[in-house]
Amino acid sequence: MSFPGHYTYWVTIFLMIAGLYIVIARGNLVKKLIGLGIFQTSVYLLYIAPGKLIGGTAPILAASFHTYSNPLPHVLILTAIVVGVATLALGLAIVVRIREAYDTIEEDEILEKDRAEEAEE
Repeated sequence: MSFPGHYTYWVTIFLMIAGLYIVIARGNLVKKLIGLGIFQTSVYLLYIAPGKLIGGTAPILAASFHTYSNPLPHVLILTAIVVGVATLALGLAIVVRIREAYDTIEEDEILEKDRAEEAEE
């Protein structure tokens, strides 16, 4: 597997690793959502990259065309993008509620406040 021929896969791997690292290593909840968005983008790229064939055309039967591109990955990714935007909106709404309840969006501070509250009870 050479780098120039499969650069979309290398970009996908880089985005997956970067997104996963951000989700795991960061304590800020908004940064975690950004990492999740980057990870989702890498999955979109993973599905779309093999869906387009060089020299392929839309799947409309004609005698002059012999190579067709599969439209299914593109349709699935459109649906995944809508679900991803809804997930991000819900995540941001939950972060706002957490900020109102705990006065912070840092994960370690939230856990510390929960432990302190449990210790008082």
